[in-house]
Amino acid sequence: MAGSHPTYLWWNGRQMPWEEATVHVTDLAWSTVGAVFEGIRGYWNEDSQELYVFRLREHMDRLIDSMKLVRLPAEYSVDELIDASLTLLRDNDAREDTYIRPLAYSAGSSGKRLSDTAASLGMLINTNPMPSQLDSGRAFKVKVSSWTRISDTVMPPRIKNISNYRNGQLASMEAQADGYDGALLLSPQGKVSEAPGACVMMVRKGQLITPPTTDGILESITRDAVMTMARESLGLPVVERSIDRTELYLADEVFLCGTAFEITPVVEIDRYTVGSGEIGEATGRLQRLYEDVLRGKEERYASWRTPVGVAATVAAG
Repeated sequence: MAGSHPTYLWWNGRQMPWEEATVHVTDLAWSTVGAVFEGIRGYWNEDSQELYVFRLREHMDRLIDSMKLVRLPAEYSVDELIDASLTLLRDNDAREDTYIRPLAYSAGSSGKRLSDTAASLGMLINTNPMPSQLDSGRAFKVKVSSWTRISDTVMPPRIKNISNYRNGQLASMEAQADGYDGALLLSPQGKVSEAPGACVMMVRKGQLITPPTTDGILESITRDAVMTMARESLGLPVVERSIDRTELYLADEVFLCGTAFEITPVVEIDRYTVGSGEIGEATGRLQRLYEDVLRGKEERYASWRTPVGVAATVAAG
C-alpha cells in the first residue's frame, strides 16, 4: 500500500501506478451514467497467510450480463478480468480483507448526448481495504421507505447499474434522517423488494423466505450462497415468494445479505421488534458458517473461493 491507496490499479487493459490513472473532468458525469460495476470481496486467513476471493467468476459473469443490458461493448473476457484482478491483488500485496471493484463505463463520452450508445468501453478495477463486520454483533433497526423500488420497466434492477443505486440512496438518507440504521423498499405492487444494496430474508415458522428476482431485486450472488447454505447446512426449507410488509413484523428473524452487508441481522422494523429483538439462532449460525467459508476454514463450498496466491508470492520473494 502507498499511503492511503493501493500501489496499482487496472485500467483499460493495463495495470498502472495509481497516480497515473487520470481522466478529464468533462468525462466524469457522462462515464458514470451508464456505468455498471461489481462489488467483490477477498477475505484474509491469518493462519494460511492467504487471501480468498468469494465467487469471483460468478461476479465477473454478472458484470458481463450487466454490460449487455446497458449496451456496453464487451471487450474483455471473464478469464481476462479474473486474471487482471488476481494479479492486481498480488501486486498490491493485499494481506487484509479487501474490496475489489470492477467498473465498466462509456469511454470518450465528453460532449455526447445522454442517449448516445457507447462507442467504446472504459474498464477499471481498483481495490481497497474493507474489514468484515460478521463478528461485530452489528444489528440494524430499519424502516420501510416511502420511496418505491425501481421496477423492470424503469431500469433493470437485476444488475449492478450505478444509476439504480440513487433509488436506494434516497431511501437510506430518508431512514437515517428519521433515526433508523437503514431502509427497506417495497415494489410498485407493494411487496417487499430489497434494502439499499442488500437482499432481504426472513425466518418464519421454520422456513427461510426471500422475495423472488421478479420483485425488483438484484440477482444477488450472496443471496444464492445464503440460500444454499441454509438449505444444505442448516436444513432450513428455502422459499422464494412475494412477501407482504406486515409479514416482516411477525417474522422470527430478519436479516440483510450482500457483498457489503455480508449477513446483517435486523432486530427492529418500523418500531416493531423482530422476534426476541436479538440476533436470531439461524442468523447467527449462518453468520458463523459464512465467515468460515469466506476465510477458507470450511471445506464445504470450497469451490466458491479463489486463492489469490499472496502466500506463494511472499514465499517466492
